[in-house]
Amino acid sequence: MFMPYIPSSLKEQIGERAAALHPEIVGIRRDIHSHPELSFREFRTTALVREYLLGLGLEIGPDFLETGVVALLESGRDGGGDRPMVALRADIDALPVEEENDHDFRSVEPGVMHACGHDMHTAILMGTAAMLAGMRDRLPGDVLFVFQPGEEKAPGGAAPLVEAGLFERYRPSAIFGLHCFPHIKAGRVALGEGGLMAAADELYFTVRGEGGHASAPHKVSDPVLGAAHIVTAVQHLVSRVVSPYKPAVVSICSIRGGNATNVIPGEVTMSGTMRTMSEELRALLQARLRRTVEQVASGLGVKGELDIVSGYPVLVNHPGTTRFLREVLREFLGEERVEESEPVMTAEDFSSYLQHCPGTFIQLGTGGPAPKRGDTLHSPRFDPDESALRTGMEVMGCAALGWLERSAGGCRE
Repeated sequence: MFMPYIPSSLKEQIGERAAALHPEIVGIRRDIHSHPELSFREFRTTALVREYLLGLGLEIGPDFLETGVVALLESGRDGGGDRPMVALRADIDALPVEEENDHDFRSVEPGVMHACGHDMHTAILMGTAAMLAGMRDRLPGDVLFVFQPGEEKAPGGAAPLVEAGLFERYRPSAIFGLHCFPHIKAGRVALGEGGLMAAADELYFTVRGEGGHASAPHKVSDPVLGAAHIVTAVQHLVSRVVSPYKPAVVSICSIRGGNATNVIPGEVTMSGTMRTMSEELRALLQARLRRTVEQVASGLGVKGELDIVSGYPVLVNHPGTTRFLREVLREFLGEERVEESEPVMTAEDFSSYLQHCPGTFIQLGTGGPAPKRGDTLHSPRFDPDESALRTGMEVMGCAALGWLERSAGGCRE
């Protein structure tokens, strides 16, 4: 059986450098956490990352988007354009959430918070850049660092980066990214091959009728009644159209219509989300949703319309990169700290990179010894264990070095 290879001396350096950098990276993470910025408005964060990478001697790439940074760490070895390249990605944006934590580094921006851990991701990748820059002369290839804006807001930052020519300017043979997962204990990671995170589609319903006096409903076409039946009808699609062996979620999350107790309105709007783990099922459910909305509404004498805004595609981890990385991390962290991940119905625009380049998305444990109230992603009390910053640097450093050694044909000691 083939075992991945990182020279023992480099493995020691990864551990030592991650430990030495940890206090600095904690400070950087707290600074970013205190100054969160919403999607595609990450100007301060972009400037901070750019200045830090320039100080490390990295080559800053073109401004593919208005915010975000792409930078290249070139190996000190000979080889020029023949050297292999690996890409590492972090997302840098925050969420419109009012923070409820009491830390002295809590958000100073009203209604904005790093409630999904992107401050952790950014700081980890900055630390990884510092760690690998200090090992430049021993790198068997080049490392591309992608600090991406706008992951939290469709269409996301990944797809526009690709469309702007990221993989035309740079040609990595693999890309790796990670995300905080509070249900996994800090110090551990989880990996999974194939479909790991769902495709996410936004659903916008409009039900139109003819409003009138609530005392005479027989004289109107009631869109409230139509909306209620539509909510019930679309729920059955998952249980009666989708195989129980195929994950899918349809949730109606908002209903708006009318403003008086004695007036039946002429229109009701609703919104929700659909999550699927395959593109085939995604297409099937989109078609069935449209038909259900139109036909249920028609049967009740109103008109129903559904607008579907397609979000991120299914995130599919490449089997080759994932199997390889699993062995690399087992070798470095120990088998007990590398878990098998389960698919989740949340979505991630890292999926867009994986449609163009093989790679693996890693679940990074940020949970403490015991569960804490509200310590979930997108919670106003999300509070990751900062020891995970060190693990994150080790994981990303191992991913880069392991893949470059493999690509360069390194042999075991």
